[in-house]
Amino acid sequence: MDIKKDPMGRAIADYHRTGKAGRLRVFSPMFEEDEIPVQTLFRNYQEMPETEQKALGMVNGKTLDVGAGSGCHSLVLQQRGVDVTAVDISPLSVETMRKRGVKNVLEQDFFALDEPYDTILMLMNGIGIVGTLERMPDFFRHLDRILAPGGQLLCDSSDISYVFEDEDGNIEYPEDMAYYGELNYTMQYKNIMGAAFDWLYVDADTLARIAAENGYIVEVIAEGEHYDYLARITKNIENN
Repeated sequence: MDIKKDPMGRAIADYHRTGKAGRLRVFSPMFEEDEIPVQTLFRNYQEMPETEQKALGMVNGKTLDVGAGSGCHSLVLQQRGVDVTAVDISPLSVETMRKRGVKNVLEQDFFALDEPYDTILMLMNGIGIVGTLERMPDFFRHLDRILAPGGQLLCDSSDISYVFEDEDGNIEYPEDMAYYGELNYTMQYKNIMGAAFDWLYVDADTLARIAAENGYIVEVIAEGEHYDYLARITKNIENN
């Protein structure tokens, strides 16, 4: 990724360097402008939501932290003695993680990895990188390559159907929408505008259905306070 088109990476680098950062703005054709509080990307274990704490407690074996950002999850696991590797496509995020003391960091696309891991972490809706439901089978085929036998994927996501609920409690989706959790975003930090990207919020039932079609089992481990949930995904060995 070109650092001139890496708004989140620049925001992370600035916050690490100075203890503050400007507005990390988020745009979507479907919603009003939003903002990511950069300091939340640096939260410690006590500041993490219960779903993330639960996930970190379930980690075992050689672990991959996907879309690691500032490395907050990797640092917790590293302190616990876990063999964890953080991966991110943002060069500035990778540089910051190394400065913060994350020992194993890769600047790489998740879908280009070919080394097996016992636990794959995709927190903060990390599974959103899949982009669309249509790409989910490719995602599970990639898991076939990098999830070690008996391994697990721990991910969280949200059911955002509530966004389309009217005052009477009825849910109406836009007619031109394929799946309500398929969004398109652009980020801006100061004068740095990133490229548009697809992002997926997938409800637990849809995730479980597509996983089953591709030979995996989804277990919802916990539910959060904001329509979010933590899931554990494993290979369905009975069908192999």
